[in-house]
Amino acid sequence: MKHGPFGLAIAGAALAAVLFAPAAPPVAAAGPPCEFTGVERIVAIGDVHGAYDRMVGILQTTGLIDTRLRWTGGKAHLVQLGDILDRGPDSRKALDLLRKLEVDAPRAGGAVHLLLGNHEAMRMLGDLRYVVEGEYKAFVSNQSEDIKRSVAENVPKERREQFLKETPLGQVEMMVAFGRQGLYGLWLRTLPVVIKINGVLFLHGGISPATADMSCETLNTSAQRELTEDLEKTREDSLHSLVGGEDGPLWYRGLAEEPEAFAPKVDDILARQNASTIVIGHTISPTFRIRSRFGGRVFQIDTGMNPAYVPEGRASALEIQKGVFTAIYSDRRDVLPAPADVPRRSQPQVAQ
Repeated sequence: MKHGPFGLAIAGAALAAVLFAPAAPPVAAAGPPCEFTGVERIVAIGDVHGAYDRMVGILQTTGLIDTRLRWTGGKAHLVQLGDILDRGPDSRKALDLLRKLEVDAPRAGGAVHLLLGNHEAMRMLGDLRYVVEGEYKAFVSNQSEDIKRSVAENVPKERREQFLKETPLGQVEMMVAFGRQGLYGLWLRTLPVVIKINGVLFLHGGISPATADMSCETLNTSAQRELTEDLEKTREDSLHSLVGGEDGPLWYRGLAEEPEAFAPKVDDILARQNASTIVIGHTISPTFRIRSRFGGRVFQIDTGMNPAYVPEGRASALEIQKGVFTAIYSDRRDVLPAPADVPRRSQPQVAQ
């Protein structure tokens, strides 16, 4: 399939006009708190990319769910760092399970924190470059052919046949579902890009020097605004937005790729964020195991969960309990170096 600027089919401008037509956007609601303290056990997992079975396996290995997919984690906090979508066929199943756990965990005193990754932002912006066939099929119904033909009526006649040929069944329904008023689009637009638990920052890409002075509240509200009321502006110039820029929290790779000599910059970032550690996904660890960097100040936990995308990869989870950082896999557990103390400029404002 050929793709346009936002990954649509060649006649996708008409489809975009239908699905992203200017409308009164929903008023952004006040987001949940982004800072938590006193959490006894934290379990973080990185990029899923549609690898539903492996995600379920690692959640069971960590004791957060049982064989019936029910929350068994008690008061634990699960953090998922984004990129549930793209590259793998079962991303919708993964989304649905995590949405269910997000509701179930608080009943046992726990919590599920789902963060946005760059691929969630891409989907909401209409960028379909990394969508695989199975993701479209997950939205197919016995009405899909009629729905596609209905949308085709908005395509210029000279392009209509090509649109019908190149637009897979389920694509229209999927884009509607991730639109501003769609089932997944509405929900994803409420999710944060960063949270802090017990002084540990969690986010998809990383905090860059350019964003180090932005609080978690500012980062979250700014990202939400770009994906709601400023959606059209963001789509027009995503590379200069917070959710699309290379120095933004969803795309920044410096904490995974800079040499160890970058450590003083990491210390400065942590001091500005009043944090002890940063946990990131987005960039696959070169060892396909969870990696501790900069003296335990950064933990890189994307280990390539999707085997179709990363044949050498594996599912993993980072457990933080009583100051101990443990990498958990299906076959073993590794205690990792604890983060060194770093300067703190002030005490955090704790959201209850």
